[in-house]
Amino acid sequence: MTERPSTDGKLLGGAPNDPVPFGKYFLLGLIARGGMAEVYRARLREDTSRSPRLLAIKVMRPQLAREARFVDMFHREGQLALLRRNRCIVETVEIGKIEGRHYIAMEYIGGRDLTQVLRRCQESNQRIPVPHAVYIAARIAEGLHFAHNLTDGDGRILNIVNRDVSPSNVRMSYDGDVKLLDFGIAQALMKFTSEIGVLKGKFSYMSPEQIRGMPLDARTDVFSTGIILHEMLTTEKLFRGDTEFALMEKVRKAEVPPPSNFNRRVTPELDAIVFKALARDVADRYQTAAALAADLDALIAGYRFDPKELRQFMRQLFRKEYAKELEETTVAQGQAEAPRPRHDTPTEVTSQTRQGAGPATSPTGKGTAPAPAPRPTTQPPPAAEPARPRHPTSQPPPAGPGASAGSPSPDPGATPATDAVVEGGEKRGFWGSLFKRKPK
Repeated sequence: MTERPSTDGKLLGGAPNDPVPFGKYFLLGLIARGGMAEVYRARLREDTSRSPRLLAIKVMRPQLAREARFVDMFHREGQLALLRRNRCIVETVEIGKIEGRHYIAMEYIGGRDLTQVLRRCQESNQRIPVPHAVYIAARIAEGLHFAHNLTDGDGRILNIVNRDVSPSNVRMSYDGDVKLLDFGIAQALMKFTSEIGVLKGKFSYMSPEQIRGMPLDARTDVFSTGIILHEMLTTEKLFRGDTEFALMEKVRKAEVPPPSNFNRRVTPELDAIVFKALARDVADRYQTAAALAADLDALIAGYRFDPKELRQFMRQLFRKEYAKELEETTVAQGQAEAPRPRHDTPTEVTSQTRQGAGPATSPTGKGTAPAPAPRPTTQPPPAAEPARPRHPTSQPPPAGPGASAGSPSPDPGATPATDAVVEGGEKRGFWGSLFKRKPK
């Protein structure tokens, strides 16, 4: 066990078999690095149970901590996250500061993000089955609706708009959970203001009104969810362009082909839901994420879909990664009985720490212990659909700058997530044109 948490100002991330003390936590290895923060797997030092709860500790980069505006942004993110308690949003435990390092502690979600799921489907010539895609989109909409209607201590609606709903911010756990990862640029319009015309997020997942720099409400997140649903059904990027300007023009026009043009398993009813979510005029769109979720859930009922099918789909799609996750989780939790180092690190936790936070389980009760190996069933879930012949695709680009809690470990077998913004005239979409359109 490493005795000191840092050397020459650099934070040591530790490893599952070599935990590093960080205040009241043990760091168990770096799992993601972004432009604003680094994310570590961790557990509470005082949790000596047989299966201690694993957490994701998001630590702000020290160079950014020198500027008050970045610290304020980081803490606003944490304060908003503490208010969100929903099965479809990653749970935030506390925000605080250790040795001058600002951090946010969240539940750890073992799994992959939706970008990686889509890319793996491309690499293996598969599709996400239609019922699975509908279920995933419904859970995204459910989490967004909860955030959109979040209230403060006085019962006033905060009018939160995520503004960055994209596959890289949707976490798919090996237990079959779907969780929104990052509200880092979410806006609470009653408290915070944003500059009109300043674009944030990923161009190819923006709504037409966001591209135009217009005031935004919950319906922009509905549009982004519609893009994700379309892409899950077709395994093709909805909006692409050779330049940023061309890409933005396509988003402004919002010309959407029916998903059934790419996937014959898509029904007319599902086409209609996608079109309504992706209506260019906000008045023609679903007015709430709850309305979108309701239509999707009604459609799921006809498929007789069991959420356990998503769990088996994830474990089969990422067999090696799932085995590695089980191994690392077992090692990390097996260190619970290890002796504590002599020199403890002082911890300063802000007043926003939620009561009862810490070793308590998440709202779903998942992500706290290694999941059992999948057992064969008499009625297996629908297999991922085989793909038709596809065009060769280029090597995936390097990971983008963003990272958030529960993000995948940068191991050699994993493919990093990126957004689809075009730089230098080179396309950087995370999957290519996988399926040919049906002849008209």
